[in-house]
Amino acid sequence: MKQVNLGSQGLRVPAIGLGCMGMSEFYGSSSEAQNLSVLHRAADIGCTFWDTSDMYGPFTNEILLSKALKGRRDRITLATKFGVSRGEDGSWQGIKGSADYVTACCDASLKRLGTDYIDLYYQHRVDPDTPIEETVAAMAGLVKEGKVRYIGLSEADPDTIARAHGVHPVSALQTEYSLWSRDVEAGILPTIQRLDIGFVAYAPLGRGFLSGAIRSRSDLEPGDWRLENPRFTEEAIARNGRLADCVAEIAKEIEATAAQVALAWLLSRHVPLAAIPGTRRIERLEENWASQDMTLRRSHLDRLESLVDRGVAGDRY
Repeated sequence: MKQVNLGSQGLRVPAIGLGCMGMSEFYGSSSEAQNLSVLHRAADIGCTFWDTSDMYGPFTNEILLSKALKGRRDRITLATKFGVSRGEDGSWQGIKGSADYVTACCDASLKRLGTDYIDLYYQHRVDPDTPIEETVAAMAGLVKEGKVRYIGLSEADPDTIARAHGVHPVSALQTEYSLWSRDVEAGILPTIQRLDIGFVAYAPLGRGFLSGAIRSRSDLEPGDWRLENPRFTEEAIARNGRLADCVAEIAKEIEATAAQVALAWLLSRHVPLAAIPGTRRIERLEENWASQDMTLRRSHLDRLESLVDRGVAGDRY
């Protein structure tokens, strides 16, 4: 099992974790029993870095994880988030980061998760109306109280990261990163390397596209949020298909799967990072987990780079 240090604060996690968002929302219907079986299997094989948020469901994803955490809490590195405010009816209520909101969200997450501490607590999105210093000071207070072990940010810009880190050490930045979402390479990665902050890549399989599972919009269930995503129009799917084809071709050459190639590419980057692909199937979990033992040849990396350099159709949101 490959492990990485997220920053210099002592947070060590498996290189492949588990993003749990899709178990509760956004990607169509799912079965709780099946999701719990995936979580149990993840714990068994060592995939013990689990990522959730209070807004997934909303709120139900944390409750789901609480059921899988029973009897194994000390073996799991648990990450959750606050900041994207939603009502019980699923309504969207904006981005929030005030000190009172931070502490209230943490207490609510602890209750739903059935635990007395969170290993890694992220601000899910930066509140433009609250100084980052206020938000992080509140997070630092949670660390002092023992409710949180490490703090993180998600989708923050370099200046915000640096200001936050000046208030309290930030252990991890979480942002989308994959073969078709590489904008973090320009300013984000140099910033976190300079500050010795770890990186967690979400959507490392391009929201499923790089696995080859999506060839047209008809492959998506009604209610799947990707139907509203600019990269999943029929035109974008067709134009981006050359990248998925290349990933599939390399996978065939090395007797792997397309998902494994996409993850192996990500783990080949020159920065310590953990990837958190999501799945609701045990076989996909095991497939993703095995990718950390793969090494792509230079020729494969060059082929992938040449395609990405031609651009990707559609904004990521």
